[in-house]
Amino acid sequence: MNEHDQCCSSERATHRSDKIKSNLVSRLNRVEGQIRGIRGMVEKDVYCDDILNQIAAVQSALNAVGKILLEGHMKSCVMERIQQGDSEVIDELLKTMNKLMK
Repeated sequence: MNEHDQCCSSERATHRSDKIKSNLVSRLNRVEGQIRGIRGMVEKDVYCDDILNQIAAVQSALNAVGKILLEGHMKSCVMERIQQGDSEVIDELLKTMNKLMK
């Protein structure tokens, strides 16, 4: 199993390798810290442009997490369900991608 191998079960859970999971958790911990930092900036009346730049950084970091998850999802869960003849997964994926691209 390589680092992108995932296995979707009937309970709609996904197994991620320890390496991928650790990477995602690390990235999310950084995002969480950035959010706390933004809250502190607001509380301290920091200049708006500086706060907006930090918000942009958080959005970028979340997008990176989303890209990693999307790649793994498409290479495993989506492929597996298509191979099983479940074409509804495409509509599900398109709906999710529309939410991500708002």
